[in-house]
Amino acid sequence: MDSSETDDTPAVAPPATPRPAAAPPSSLSPSRAADFMNCPLLYRFRVIDRLPEKPSEAATRGTLVHTVLERLFDDPAPVRTVAHARSMVAGEWERLLAAKPELAELFSAENGTEGSAEAGAIAPERLARWLAGTEQLVEQWFTLEDPTRLEPAERELFVQTTLDSGLKLRGIIDRIDVAPTGEVRIVDYKTGKAPRPEYAADALFQMKFYALMLWQLRGSMPRRLQLVYLGSGDVLTYDPTEGDLRAVERKLLALWDAIMQAAETADWRPRPSRLCDWCPHRALCPEFGGTPPPLPLAVVDPAVRDDPRPATDAR
Repeated sequence: MDSSETDDTPAVAPPATPRPAAAPPSSLSPSRAADFMNCPLLYRFRVIDRLPEKPSEAATRGTLVHTVLERLFDDPAPVRTVAHARSMVAGEWERLLAAKPELAELFSAENGTEGSAEAGAIAPERLARWLAGTEQLVEQWFTLEDPTRLEPAERELFVQTTLDSGLKLRGIIDRIDVAPTGEVRIVDYKTGKAPRPEYAADALFQMKFYALMLWQLRGSMPRRLQLVYLGSGDVLTYDPTEGDLRAVERKLLALWDAIMQAAETADWRPRPSRLCDWCPHRALCPEFGGTPPPLPLAVVDPAVRDDPRPATDAR
């Protein structure tokens, strides 16, 4: 029996569960930099609120393709064939699914048209079509690069550095190749299509971000930046200069100042664009009649700007 029923002491209600404390922004990655430039409110949802996002078929396919292309280099060069790479897709999918069982929802009968599958279970036909599409992207890569002639120095390399200003940068580089002469090439895989020429600068911003970090860490500038677009079968290359990377550094510092200003004033404004059609948090956006959740971090004290908690996404 509860003791409150046996005496005159008023029962005390248990305290409300406190909302998890949000961390102030403490570092910058290419993905989060792009988020803020595209929409400060999206940046807030992902970095400050840390709102969960449902997995998508496109993002999951990107993860799977990256994994296959990374692990293919575990095998000797003669084994790196189209057939072998395609055969890796199903096994890597099973491994990914075991680590993230929620991905099964992407291919459940209720999300497709196969009415014969049990509700909530994976619809085999949908999954088979998706895996076949993933295999096609892997095969496309062989028309753009020859893995039997490549021996990457690094794969899926996590990089972190701090600029002289104190700004922390972090990211994950898909591949680094080093020529016998010591020249470095940074390679990034994209499962989508190459942008039109007028948008190439936006695509290269991520690569220059990586180049700046490597330059800071190793003291030498990467010779070439290479984007491999599997969706369209294109390769975009760029040879950076010191002026390019200095300009990127200035841009990142200005961007960080804007992020800290938004954090200190709690002013995270939405920036409507065509990207809104694919935003996972559109229902919470005031531009579309939504209401953002209460800000868990109303004002950032400048004294805690150096909080060591990292960004949730290093890419």
